[in-house]
Amino acid sequence: MTWAVVLIKDFETAKQRLSPALEGSARAELARRNAGLALAAARAAGRVLAVAGSQAAAELARAAGAEVLVEARPEGQNPAARRGIERALAAGAEAVLLLSSDLPLVTAEAVERLLAKAASVPAPCALAAPAVGRGGTNALYLRPPNAIGLHFGDDSLAKFERDAVEHGVRFELWEAPELALDLDEPEDLDLLAAAG
Repeated sequence: MTWAVVLIKDFETAKQRLSPALEGSARAELARRNAGLALAAARAAGRVLAVAGSQAAAELARAAGAEVLVEARPEGQNPAARRGIERALAAGAEAVLLLSSDLPLVTAEAVERLLAKAASVPAPCALAAPAVGRGGTNALYLRPPNAIGLHFGDDSLAKFERDAVEHGVRFELWEAPELALDLDEPEDLDLLAAAG
């Protein structure tokens, strides 16, 4: 079974780099909205686990029907992803899809297509959905869940690929417009507006 692990930061502190373009309440509402979209899209997997950086994020995830793991002390995306993988492995997951909650265009159909492709790739494997610019990774499918290490952040795509090669894990890119745009910088809001 594949688990989708949605990584949700605290809404009140999320999207700080958007502060030149959006005030705090607007950033929090944007983070909340995008998290809701990610949780809905993640239902395309067998089970959904939200790793939540706050009680507000946990409440949203529970309302969406996800299992919830609340971080007592959020330490960033990689530790959050590791906690989610550990929970999934303990419950017998054969694969995980790590999904950012920053994706304003994400859909269940896009997740379904990624998972369908992943099912055709022999294990051990890693499929990564690249972010627009900055060399980031917005979604990462791993079978088994601990096939490679975690490298979210700047230039993560290249780091994931290097790790896969070093460990004999098949690595593939999965290009999908619905998974490509994340909202980190003010110019990303322009890309969202252009996407309609």
